[in-house]
Amino acid sequence: MRQRKGRPWRIAGAAIAVLLTAAVVVTAIAFPSVAATTCPGCYGLERLQPGAYAEPGLPPARRRQVSEVVEQANQRVRDFFGGRKSSPDLLVCLSDDCYRRIGGGGERGIAVLNRAVMLSPRGVDPVIASHEMTHVELHARLNGAEVPQWFDEGLAVLVSDDPRYLAPTGDRCLVDPRQPLPVTLDEWLRAASADPRTYAQAACQVSRWVGANGGKEAVRTLVERLSAGQAFPDIFRMPAATG
Repeated sequence: MRQRKGRPWRIAGAAIAVLLTAAVVVTAIAFPSVAATTCPGCYGLERLQPGAYAEPGLPPARRRQVSEVVEQANQRVRDFFGGRKSSPDLLVCLSDDCYRRIGGGGERGIAVLNRAVMLSPRGVDPVIASHEMTHVELHARLNGAEVPQWFDEGLAVLVSDDPRYLAPTGDRCLVDPRQPLPVTLDEWLRAASADPRTYAQAACQVSRWVGANGGKEAVRTLVERLSAGQAFPDIFRMPAATG
């Protein structure tokens, strides 16, 4: 009798285990980047230091390069935000095969689910790393609040101090935004793929607002007000043009 009563539970348990295994397999196949950030070792990456993983067997000079990039990128984000609320894992690939294996594409780097960052061989650089870390840090501070995608990207360019899209001093704008910037992620991806200057336009708008509102502290205040429930258009107001 006891054996018969226990059997349905054993069958149910086995069925659940099969379903969970299938879900893991499907995730690994369909979304390898998600699976890789969850289990870097499962994709052949080794831990270089807390929170940083890379291909095994790197020569000492390459390991030092990765460590220096991670530290410099972390420092840029810390300096801008006045500390850190996020601690994303970094998956760093020094070969194209490695980056494809963990689900990467043609980008230099990418933030995955606002919890991890993947860097391609072309993205092992403090600028690219801090750009992607900024996305993670911003969303950790927003607590579910939303910002337009152009602000998300423009802020990442500003924090990373990307010389491709910002002038070194003064009015840092290289390209004035002449039309409304993309608000959603899909709109952003279409616009930026069609015209890389979209990054410079977003960076221009964010950098001018930051400069007109007191610098880095203005961004921290904006994020606090957003996370408290205020709407982005009520906070982010560009100064009226003169002349």
